[in-house]
Amino acid sequence: MIKIITTGYFYADGGAMFGAIPKVTWSRSYPVNERNLCVLAMHTGLVTTADGRVIVVDPGVRADCLNDSPAIYYKFHEMRDLCEELAKAGIMPEDVTDVVFTHLHFDHCGGAVRKNESGVLEPVFKNAEHWVGRAQYDSEKRPHPLEKDSFTPDNTAILEAAGLLRVVEATMKPCDSMTMRLYDGHTKGQIALNVSCTTGIVVFPGDIIPLSSHIVPERISAYDLFPVQSYNGKLEILEEAASNESILVFYHDAFVRAATIKKVRTSFKISKKADI
Repeated sequence: MIKIITTGYFYADGGAMFGAIPKVTWSRSYPVNERNLCVLAMHTGLVTTADGRVIVVDPGVRADCLNDSPAIYYKFHEMRDLCEELAKAGIMPEDVTDVVFTHLHFDHCGGAVRKNESGVLEPVFKNAEHWVGRAQYDSEKRPHPLEKDSFTPDNTAILEAAGLLRVVEATMKPCDSMTMRLYDGHTKGQIALNVSCTTGIVVFPGDIIPLSSHIVPERISAYDLFPVQSYNGKLEILEEAASNESILVFYHDAFVRAATIKKVRTSFKISKKADI
């Protein structure tokens, strides 16, 4: 089973999301309001495999951080509790075997930690291995000033102290149905997760391809620290997805959660939206 769970929405500047690309071009493919703000989603992946793995991909933002900087500036709204949403699918926190962080920015990894009744932060998924790329983990420990506010290092510190953090050094397959590949660009050491299922291959590229509009290779977010590497990594994923008809999950897209794509000359277009 593969299921997408939307845990909330927030706003980001359209110029920041699309970088040097003129608004007249990108605004035809992604809505923007009168303040030039795009509504973005947080789509957590839930995957259950034939060999008994229960995988959560990018558990979203931590609820108690929503009124802190930098989260307060993004005006998070329509928030949903991930554990409650998992329960609707028959999954309890203790059932989760793996949590994959595509990267450690606060809107992707925060939901793996929460305060208990005593107000102490603790892991949510206490039986799960939590996977993160080596270069990403190192970047959080020694962040560049441009990226520092995107990290919440107390999350990974808690997971590491609990013995739950696993660092990915290179492409690996934790199980037959799951492949983790590492990419730089938006930030160093991102994980793109490929999952094989009965309907084909589903790819969780995180912020390598955050919106369906970003399947146009030249649309590189101004949030990306290394634009050339962003372009190259994105192109590799897009070429492969178009070739084998993989389903791409767009973590931040409030309108197209997942889709297959096709190559048209030197660019790519949505082939079919996926209902997962």
